[in-house]
Amino acid sequence: MKAVILAGGTGTRLWPMSHDLKPKQFHAFVGDRTMLQQTFDRLSFLKPSDIFVATNGAYESLVKKQLPQLAGENLIIEPAMRDTGPCICFAAHYLKKLGFEDEVMTIVYADHLIQNNAVFEKALKQTAKLVHDGDRLGVVAVRAKYANPNLGYIKIGKLAETTDSGLEVYELDEFVEKPTEERAKKFLYSYKYLWNTGLYMWKVSTILKQFQKLALKIYRASASEKTYEKAQKISIDYALIEKIPPRMIRVVPAELEWNDIGNWAALHEEFTREEFENVSAGEHIAIDTEGSVVLGNSGKPIVTYGVKNMVVVDTPEALLIMPKEKASEMKKIVEEIQRRKKVG
Repeated sequence: MKAVILAGGTGTRLWPMSHDLKPKQFHAFVGDRTMLQQTFDRLSFLKPSDIFVATNGAYESLVKKQLPQLAGENLIIEPAMRDTGPCICFAAHYLKKLGFEDEVMTIVYADHLIQNNAVFEKALKQTAKLVHDGDRLGVVAVRAKYANPNLGYIKIGKLAETTDSGLEVYELDEFVEKPTEERAKKFLYSYKYLWNTGLYMWKVSTILKQFQKLALKIYRASASEKTYEKAQKISIDYALIEKIPPRMIRVVPAELEWNDIGNWAALHEEFTREEFENVSAGEHIAIDTEGSVVLGNSGKPIVTYGVKNMVVVDTPEALLIMPKEKASEMKKIVEEIQRRKKVG
C-alpha cells in the first residue's frame, strides 16, 4: 500500500491561525505535533518509503521542515494549484512512473483529525485488500455524530460482506452533496447515511483507467508537469468519484473519531466532552469562562472574564473575537479583509 497525504490546501476557515502562507495542516492546534506530522505518525504501520506527500511549491519548505524523515522522491510537488481532482491524478501518474502501477493507493488528508489510530490502521488494511483483490474503489466513511450541512454524505446500499476483522462492507447507493441543515438532521437518524471522509483507496492502474475513461482532459493534463496547469480546477468528487458506477465502489464504515475541523466550532466539538468546557492553547487565564475556544501564539497571555461560547484567537498578524455560533461564516470575514486590503 502506498499512502498519499494531500497537504496542498489553503483553507482559511481557521483564520487567523490558518492562512494562505501557512494553512491549518502546518499548525499544532492542540498538542505539540502539527496536523501534517500527526497524519504522518498515524501511518507508521507503513514503511516510510511507502508514504508520499503531495503539496504545491509554496509549501515545499514547510513539508521538508516538518517531515525531515520524508525521502526526496516521496515529495510530490503539484505544478499548479488545481484542487484534489488533478492533484490525485498527477500523484497516480507519479506512482506509476515509479513502478507502482499494481499497488494500492490510499488518499489521506493532512488537515483531517483522526483520533482512533488503531481502527484507522485496521480499516485501511482491510480496504486495501478489498480493492486490490476485487479491482474496485473503496472509501472509508464514518457515522455522522451530528447534523452537519458542511459535509458530503454517502448513502449505503446492501451489506456486501463482513471482513475477517469484523468490519462491514457495503455497496454504494449514492453520494449526496452537502445537504440543507434540515436534511442533514434527517440523515442523522438514518443508518444509511455516513459522512464522506474522502479516504479513498484504489489500485494505481484502476484509478488511472477511470480518469482516462471519465475525465480524459484531466488525465492528459495531469500526465506531465508541462501540461498540468491546463487541468480544470475541480475536486476529486466532481471530477471522477461521482461519475464512477456505484457497483464499482465499496463503503467501509469505521469508528475513526474523525473530523475535518472545518471551523473553530468543530474544533471545540472535537476536543471537549461537555459544551461548557473550554479549548485553549498558549497562556490562557480563564475566569468565569465557558464553552469557548481561546488560542494564542503571539507570546502574550490571554485573559477572559465572563465569556461564554466565544472564539478568541490571537496571532502576531491578527486578533479574532467572534461568537462560536458564527464560526461557519468565516468565509465572509476573510473575503471582507481581502476586499479592504485591495481598497487600501
